Amino acid sequence: MTSESILPGPYAYLLTALSGAFLAALWLSMILWTAKDIRSRSDERLAQILAILIVALLTIPGLLLYLLLRPQRTMEEAYQSSLEEEAMLASLAGRLTCPGCARQVEHDWRICPTCSTLLRKSCADCGKMLDLSWNVCPYCGRAAAGKEAETTSGEAG
Repeated sequence: MTSESILPGPYAYLLTALSGAFLAALWLSMILWTAKDIRSRSDERLAQILAILIVALLTIPGLLLYLLLRPQRTMEEAYQSSLEEEAMLASLAGRLTCPGCARQVEHDWRICPTCSTLLRKSCADCGKMLDLSWNVCPYCGRAAAGKEAETTSGEAG
């Protein structure tokens, strides 16, 4: 047996070099992806450093561990969720919107300043503001404008 038969051929060296380069590129890409991902999920420097170190030292098991422990949502997703939550709370709080343009209006406004839609009417007797759907003024008991003829004709018959 000669020493030439024990040594691997040139193709084996090339295959080994390519495999090593591929694994090094895979390892580096996992580290870079983790760094980018953790920055989008957390502002804490310590958490960012630890996540990158776990992936750098433990490679694929480290990446799996990071995927299990990382925050569920990115900071952008958390911000969007908080905006949606605020919008829901605002709608539950009873903020009024204009039926014409859907902008927020104040409770005591009579006309929408944006689209000039009539929001409320005033009582002819006491002058207090009434919702458009009310038939009678709850403050003085007078029938709302346009409802008097119906009420008087209903009482006469």
